[in-house]
Parts: sequence; C-alpha cells; structure tokens
Amino acid sequence: MPPPPPPPLLLLQADESYLCFWVCCSCCVRDTCLCDGFIVMISSWVSVIVMLVSCVNGTGTEGAIQPCAKIQASNSVVPLGSPVTATCVIRDDCLQVVGQGVQIEWHLGSEIIPSSPLVSESSKASQVVVRSFNHTRAFLTCCIQASPTQVVGGVEIRAGYPPEPPQNLSCQTNLTTPNTLTCSWDPGQQDTHLFTQFSLHTKIGDSNENYTYKLPTGTHRYIIARSGFVLFSEIEIYVKAVNELGEATSAHLTLEPVSVAKFDPPKIVMVEAVPKRYGCLKLSWSLSRHQAWMHDYRLNLEIRLKTADSGRWREQAILVSRVKSTRPVNLCRLLHGTQYFAQIRVRYQQSPWSEWSSSQSGVTLESAPAGRLDSWMKLSRDHMHKQLNVHLFWKPSKQFRANSQNVSYIVSAQKLSGEKGRLCTTMGNYCTFPLPKKGKPVYLSAVNAAGKSSPTEVRIYHKKVAHTAISEVTVVPHGDGGLQVQWEHLDVSRPTGYVVEWRPLLLSDESFYKFETVDRNHSSLVIPGSFEPYKPYEISVYPRFKDGIGFPHTVHAYTRQKAPAMVPKIKIEKTWKSHIELTWEEIPLEQRNGIIQSYKIIYWDTKGHINVVNADLKERRVVLKDLSSLALYEAFMMVSTFGGSLNGSSIHFQIEPFDTVTIVMIVTASGVGLSLLVIIMVMTCFSNHKRLKGRFLPVVPDPANSSIKRWTSDSTQYTHPSFDSDEPNPVYLSHLSFLDIPKKLSREEDDLWINHAGDTSDLGESICGSSLIPGYSGSNSDSVPYATVIFSGPCSSPSPTEPHVYLRSESTQPLLETDESCSPKCYQNMAATATEPCFFGSDHDCVVEEGADPAAIIWDDFPFLRALAMNDMQND
Repeated sequence: MPPPPPPPLLLLQADESYLCFWVCCSCCVRDTCLCDGFIVMISSWVSVIVMLVSCVNGTGTEGAIQPCAKIQASNSVVPLGSPVTATCVIRDDCLQVVGQGVQIEWHLGSEIIPSSPLVSESSKASQVVVRSFNHTRAFLTCCIQASPTQVVGGVEIRAGYPPEPPQNLSCQTNLTTPNTLTCSWDPGQQDTHLFTQFSLHTKIGDSNENYTYKLPTGTHRYIIARSGFVLFSEIEIYVKAVNELGEATSAHLTLEPVSVAKFDPPKIVMVEAVPKRYGCLKLSWSLSRHQAWMHDYRLNLEIRLKTADSGRWREQAILVSRVKSTRPVNLCRLLHGTQYFAQIRVRYQQSPWSEWSSSQSGVTLESAPAGRLDSWMKLSRDHMHKQLNVHLFWKPSKQFRANSQNVSYIVSAQKLSGEKGRLCTTMGNYCTFPLPKKGKPVYLSAVNAAGKSSPTEVRIYHKKVAHTAISEVTVVPHGDGGLQVQWEHLDVSRPTGYVVEWRPLLLSDESFYKFETVDRNHSSLVIPGSFEPYKPYEISVYPRFKDGIGFPHTVHAYTRQKAPAMVPKIKIEKTWKSHIELTWEEIPLEQRNGIIQSYKIIYWDTKGHINVVNADLKERRVVLKDLSSLALYEAFMMVSTFGGSLNGSSIHFQIEPFDTVTIVMIVTASGVGLSLLVIIMVMTCFSNHKRLKGRFLPVVPDPANSSIKRWTSDSTQYTHPSFDSDEPNPVYLSHLSFLDIPKKLSREEDDLWINHAGDTSDLGESICGSSLIPGYSGSNSDSVPYATVIFSGPCSSPSPTEPHVYLRSESTQPLLETDESCSPKCYQNMAATATEPCFFGSDHDCVVEEGADPAAIIWDDFPFLRALAMNDMQND
C-alpha cells in the first residue's frame, strides 16, 4: 500500500525569513485553521502569505482566502540527480499584484534559479527547469519581486533511490521449545533516502498457504511462529522492499525447516579404549533432551581431538556421516598409550552445526616406546669433589612415540643397560651425573610398563672447543607469546649446527631448560610457546663443531615490557665542596618488568634550574658537579625500560661549606697529631719511670714488714734514685718527730739520752720496752712509737761495717703486730761527729773544715739535730 500523501504545506514569512509548517487543516480563515477535530493557532507575529492547497473538495466556505498562485511540478519525488520542471501561474485577483507589474523569480531553498515566462500565458506565469536535483529534500518556491520579496506559492521536492533487492536471505529453525523459524536478510548497501517498507512472504508446500509479514521500520529480521511452517515440508520464502520510486524482491529460498535446524550441543557419554586394538577409542554420545525425539534420524557428527600435553585442537576434525545417536563411534589410528580429549557437534543434513559439546577424555592401550630422543649436553666442574659433571637434557623428536602415560628415562654407560652401568633413572627431562671414564658415550632409553625403546647414543666431549663462532644475538617478540632469535656467525668458523637454549631467569630448576637444534644453514629460530609477559628469559646460542661445542652467546629477553614496578631509593654517598655522589641499589629482577635502558637523575634548585644526568647502568652511581653551597636542591630518579618509565620519590640535599672530605682531613690530621703527642708523653713517662715514681710517689717503709738487717743503703738508693748523678741524694726523711714524754719523766729521759750519747745500740730497746712511757704495754698498746730511718746519700759511701742510723718518731700509728718485741728492737741516735758519714744530702761538701765551729752547722740541713737542740732548749 503506498504511503498517504503529505498534508498541505503552509508557508509563513517573518522578517524576510521563511517558516514552513505542515498542517492538517482543510481551510484557513483569518488567524485560525480549521482541521479535522483540532485547531492550530498561528502566532500573531506571523502573517499568512498564501495557502498552497485549497480546501477539501476544491471549494471553500464563504469568505475563504484563495491562493494567489498555482504551482505544478513534474513530480514531487524524483530520483536523486534527475531534472525537475515546475510552473507557477499567478491569479489575476491576487491582492499582491493588482495594479502592479509582475516579475516572478524562483528559489530552490535559499538559492535563486533562472526561469522563463510562458509565451502562451500572460506575464503572470513562469516556468523553471532544475536540470539536476541533488538535494534529498528541498522547497521550490515561486516569488514576486517586491520590497520585500513575497512568496506566492511553493512545492516540496524529495529525491532518493529505488530499493535494492534484499540480499543474503537465510533462515534457521530452533528445535528448542517453542519451535520457531527465524529469517534475516541484508537490506542492501545503498541508502535510498526514502521511506522503505519491507515485508516477508512465505508459501508452504502444496497447501498454497501464503503468509505476508510486514516489518517495522529499520527491522531486517523476523521470527515465524511454529504455526507458520511445517518441520518436514518445504517452504518458499522471499522478502520484498517498496518505496515511492519502486519495489524490489529478494531471491526465493526453498527449504525444509528441519534441514536448517541448529541442534543443541550434544553430550559425550563415555570415551574408552577398544579392547585388543592399539590406537583406538570408542565414543558414546547422545542428543540433548529437547532433540532426543530425533534419535532415530541419521545425523552428521564431527569429532575433534587433542592430546593431554597439547594446547590446541587438531585442525582436521573427524567427520562421521549418517549416524544415529544410539550407536557409538570408533576412532582409530591414534597414538598408543596416549590420553586424548574429545569434543563433538551435530547437524541434520546441511543444517548449521551445533555448538561443541563439553570435553571428555580417554586413554588408548599402551605399547613400548618407539623412536629416538633429541638430546643436549653440557659440562660443569664440581670443585668440591674435583670432578666434571655432565648435564644431559632431552626431549621427544618428531618420530618419538612414548606410547604410555607413565614414561621414565634411563641413562646408562652401556648400550644394553643394566643395574651395573646405570647412571640415573628419572621421570623428568634432564639428568646430572659424573663424567664417565675415558669419555665413553652414554645411552638414553625410554621405558614404560609395556617395554623399552631402542637406546639413543649421546656422545660426550671432555671439554669445550675454544671456538668463538657467534658474534651477535638479538631476540624480538614474535606472534602471541613467542620469541624470534637471530644470530650472526663469523665467516672463519665452520660450525656443523647450532643449539638454542632458553630458560626462565626467575626459576633455577634445570627442568625448565628448553633447547632446539638448528641446521648450519640457518641463522634464526622462532620459539613458539607460552612465554609469560614482563618476565625475563635467558637465551643462549651454542655453535656445534665436529669435535665439540663452542662458547655460547647469551642474552636476556622479554616478550612484552612495561615500566618497572619500583624505583630504588637514592642515597647520598659522598660530598665535596661542589660535588655530591649519589648511589642506589639494584632493582630486583622480578620487579624490572623489562630490560633497564637508563637511570636518569633529575635535579633542580630553588631558582628552578633543571638538570638531567644519565647514570651508568653497571655502576649505579652518579656525581652531580658544580653545585652551589648556598642553594637547596631537590632530585628524583627516573628508571626506563622499552615498555615505559617510572619516577621515584624526591630527596633534598644541600652542599655544606665544609664538605665531608675536608672535615675528614681535618679530623684525621688532628687525630694523628694528638696520637703522636700521647705516644711521646707515654714514652717519656716510661723512660723516666723511676724518677717520676720517686718524685711523685715517695716510698714510705712499712715498719711492720721491715727488717733492719735488710735495710741497706744500696736498696734505698734503688728505691730513691737520684735525679742527677752529679748531685747527692736529697733528704730522705718523710717525717721527723719525737715522742712526747711526760714532764715527770723528762729528766730521766734526758739522762737516758745523755747516758747513751756515746752508745745508742739499746736506745730502741729502752724506749720500746720501757715502763716509764705511759700508755704503752708492748704490742697490745693503742700506739707504738717508732722512728724514721735515715740513710746516707750518695755524697759519701759508708763502710759496710758501719751500723745503720735510725731516728725516733713521735707517730702514734699502731704498728702491724708481728712480734712481741718491737721491730726493730733498738733505735740508735745519729752520732753528730764530723768523722761520721753525712746522712742529710746537701749541695756542699760533707767534710767539715778544720778549725770550724761545730755549733756553726746550718740547722736547716740537719733537721734531726735541730729537733734535738730544740728539745734541749725546752728542757733547760
């Protein structure tokens, strides 16, 4: 059904600008348009110019306003770019032209287009031809040239394209309750710029049941309910597109709805080995419960497999045609003793495949391993046991078949391995053992429960050949998680091949070592696999020669890189007058996230002068030079990899006027000088030890532990050394006093001293044991009188036979109790004769001149005699 015609167009003018409104009115009177059931009010500031369409049925009510012009166009909807012709005839009774000359001009939108008057008509008719209408929608208006220009009529022209036939019509049946048939199509690549109506048409088999389904605008898909089709009857389907410029129909599609049904994913019931058949599995399956009613229909089944150690499904799936869900399927020509995972999908005839089912696994029957193993060997020296160790790695070759889930490997020094020659047995892919004697080869075999493979001979070299064949190695990411290794070899070397070895740096276990052998004519290798991003890998390329293995070339690589996870903390190591040394620790390997490309120290002062210094990657230190001691600096580090950069925390520092080196030098010089002074003083003290001891610590004999017989002048001279060998010893009295004798005994005491003036041998005994001294009772008295001992100085040498001289002391200090008798028993007064030796040192000669008066002796030099004299004077 064609669309309804557009409502009449009312053109309004305000301030020489045109406002256009679509209205549904049939006639307008003054400021009001009378419409079918409602009224449209026109604003008072808008003046009505003209009504393009007269009232319904061609007549208006009495007093209705008639249009001033009549416009006819060749077509209101035209193909885009086609010509358009229009005619404008102005009525004679139009108020705008009464009594005036008429000049007509045409406007297409805001553009003035040339026109020509009609010859057969009066000057009130004009015709215009638009040679190419390139607008999808525009107004063509007829105007009278006046002040301002008056629009007396107009028409809207729309342009576009006829619809294209719908493409790619397809339908699919859903067998899940409720059953439906869904059809979809492509409306075409070109936009028609016009309203286009789509409709879906169906015709069921021989029943002549036709259905038409109209679609909402912009919809290109429709779902037919179960009542509109029969599962096992053919149905003819097509789509029609219609617009104002024409219509188009898609190609007819004839199908059986069940043949386009998409089944639900089927279910694998069991996967098991076929008895007595190596390399065969039996697979039992069923349909989902919604399609279980089709178990008697023959369906097409597709199966895909993968081994347990493989990450990908086989590219070539196994197709089994016309099979019922009640019958299991046998899969043969598989590897022996290998675990397989299986998935299936199903369809009916040429219907779409269902989604893949969930996985189920099964293991084929075991048999003995077959084929050879690829091996790779390295040597290392064990310094503790002083021997060479062999590190042997292996992997299955393309021809190797383990034929079992549990395979172990035996390395033996004998071809026919036994317990005697066995070097190691392992379930892994490597083995370490001491180097066999005489460099004999070893033999590698695979063993499972069903048997043993033929041994693979591995030749061992005693030492690496001193050949350098690899000059450079580069590693770049390749594909999804792979690496491409390239190397350059020297022309002088003639290797027989290469070995590329790789391992993750963060894992030290040798089981993670992988290798690949490369022919001598190749210089690159693509390593597929699941390399982790942002993790470091060590890759080495070894040249192989006839007589051994050359030195490797090793690099570190990443599949993907990003900014480091951390930035080390900057430490101030040293400072100078205008320099400062900054250091930092190495970033842990697991936090680098890539290969470190640069360490940059960025610092600035308070004035905003920014400086950047690149640090050496190996030294991890930098020296900032030409710094001012008056400025405060701030600095931070930026660490970069190929994947990004990261900034660290900031530090502040300032150069002191006296730097660390200057302070250290001053402190060192001061310490050395002080140490030398202390050493000199100590040496001086030790060299003058005896003198200083005699000067500062004079020895006072202990009477309790003394013996008169041991008190010799020699020992005293040793105890009191002379400070000057040329001068006599000084006075050796540390204390000089006499006992206080009571007055009643003073006379007797005087007599005692007088009587013994010539002989003082028993003076001590008379004093010590005398009962005339009150308060003294031998050793049990509170105080014991004793005397100070006087020795002669070195000015004269007494004869060995001369008795020692003692002076009585007035001290009341108790003596140590050693004997009932006083020690010493007797005290002797010094004989004051000129012929006796001199006991008191002085600077003058000890000999008394002849004729000299003994009373003229200087008493200051003889304190003992002076004391006696004083006592005598007191007694007198």
